Amino acid sequence: MQTLPFNLPPGSDLRLSIEELATSQRMSGFVLSIVGNLSRACFQCPGRTNPTILEGNLEIITLNGTFSPNSVHLHLSISDGNCQVWGGHLENGSEVLKGADILVGFLERKQSDKDINSSLHSNPIHKLEVFVIPGCPWSNRAIRILQSNGIPHSVNTITEDEDFNLLKKRSGLSTFPQIFIDGVLLGGYESLSELQKTGKLIDLK
Repeated sequence: MQTLPFNLPPGSDLRLSIEELATSQRMSGFVLSIVGNLSRACFQCPGRTNPTILEGNLEIITLNGTFSPNSVHLHLSISDGNCQVWGGHLENGSEVLKGADILVGFLERKQSDKDINSSLHSNPIHKLEVFVIPGCPWSNRAIRILQSNGIPHSVNTITEDEDFNLLKKRSGLSTFPQIFIDGVLLGGYESLSELQKTGKLIDLK
């Protein structure tokens, strides 16, 4: 099992951020722990038709469940200002108040998954590298563009200061994502988006 800590800044959507992490890493796993609070919680209570929505200073007590590139199944429990505990299935629309520190565990890929991944990236015309950081919305959008267009690419997640400094020396950039084609810096999300708009992205297949 591989573990990864990441921080969600104020205003982040709790469920959507975990969905984007699973998509960008193309891996499955589960939430190990969380510390933080919400300004808005949206969750599905058992037996109810519509989600329950709470607003205020809501302390996160637990977040348990699993995630994959295709789906998430998470249970949230929170405490309001009166120390009343609420909980249910986490839905989109739960917003981080001051911050949230999350620790997730990634499951090791099965051999069949590795074989499929290798076949998708065997002998590409262009080698495309994407460097990302956890929880970055622009990084996740860049990955989605590449995936939706079927562009072979590798994803490298930067979590250590040493790796960040080495990458910064290579690119001269401190923002993410950072995208390289055949070892040459393309730029960030805007550069990739421009390739898509002009129809040149398809040339990287």
